[in-house]
Amino acid sequence: MNTLLEFLPIIAFFAVFKLIGGTEAVYPATATAIGVAILVTALHWFRHRQVPKRQLLVLAMFIVMGGLTLAFHDPKFIQAKPTLISWITAAAFLGSQFIGKKTLVERAMGEALKVAPEIWRRLNLVWVLFFVLLGALNLYVAANFSMDAWVNFKVFGVMGLTLVFALAQGVYLMRFDQSADSAANDD
Repeated sequence: MNTLLEFLPIIAFFAVFKLIGGTEAVYPATATAIGVAILVTALHWFRHRQVPKRQLLVLAMFIVMGGLTLAFHDPKFIQAKPTLISWITAAAFLGSQFIGKKTLVERAMGEALKVAPEIWRRLNLVWVLFFVLLGALNLYVAANFSMDAWVNFKVFGVMGLTLVFALAQGVYLMRFDQSADSAANDD
């Protein structure tokens, strides 16, 4: 449920942009996304009395980059938001290589899979590379294609690439999963 709520600002942005149509639709779509991001964060706060750091980052990026887009009437700011989030996420993954006992990937999936630490570290670095490239790809699409093409890429391309990449990582990890081995030895 929380994951679906995180996508509501993007879905609202997409819906308003497509409903109004045209390059100028980016401004009401941005305002709508900011409002929905605030509502989603408030809803999460009222339900759980806390807000995950990633959700706060996304809200801050919507407010700052969306606000700059509206204030200066320049869509480049909102187009840069996915890149900034990708690169901040890459920096967090990279930082986890050196800070703490577990990488971000291991913290996220370590309960479900038993994998050697060097595999987690390698996989974590691959995620760093993925987010750096995803951010660069967003900038490329924003600079070289129409606003409509960028909106489609932002919604379907980014999510699709992330889903495919995550599934590929799952397949990769299954080769190294020792959970089944240790369960078989327990019998």
